[in-house]
Amino acid sequence: MALRINDKAPDFEAETTQGRIKFHDWIGDSYAILFSHPKDFTPVCTTELGYLAKLEPEFRKRHVKVIGLSVDPVTDHERWRGDIKEVTGGDVQYPMIGDSDLNVAKLYDMLPGDAGDTSQGRTAATNATVRTVFIIGPDKLIKATLQYPMSSGRNFDEVLRLVDSIQLTAQHKVATPVNWKNGEDVIIVPAVSDEEAKTRFPGGWKTVKSYLRIVPQPKAPPREG
Repeated sequence: MALRINDKAPDFEAETTQGRIKFHDWIGDSYAILFSHPKDFTPVCTTELGYLAKLEPEFRKRHVKVIGLSVDPVTDHERWRGDIKEVTGGDVQYPMIGDSDLNVAKLYDMLPGDAGDTSQGRTAATNATVRTVFIIGPDKLIKATLQYPMSSGRNFDEVLRLVDSIQLTAQHKVATPVNWKNGEDVIIVPAVSDEEAKTRFPGGWKTVKSYLRIVPQPKAPPREG
């Protein structure tokens, strides 16, 4: 069954480059980014993992854990790390799941159930659908998903922006408009009456339409030191 926003993220146990984990326990009370790629030692993914390694401190400030997944074994991940650092300068410190039995890829509907039970003999092309980003909340619910083809590198700056929006709108009764960036004006959600809005936003707001009320961003999402 396809996973949708607000579905419970499936729990699992797996080996990673940092030891065996139980996924929900590993998330704990944090947000989590689970991102997958079709195969180790592939060009686009090499650039992605390196860039994300450099960006990871920004996710950490937002109380977000990062974890990668490939259908290759952990031993391959460890060897690949050296290439990633050499090519991009990014030193991968986040854990990488070894999914050589395809269990997690199938659990998250990235491969069909009849894909077999081993990564042996599979190519990047046969794993092309293992190319998804899941943003998961502390409640273990899926907050967002992004899917990319193998030929298009993912924009992890956009993932960071999306995390900022998700965390902000979870704390306040606001939504973020098109191309919003942290610190810019936001929208008061329609479910908030003008009377409630006076209490929530005492500084006032701009009414563009009865359903579109613009207000300065409330207190930004929390940061860690």
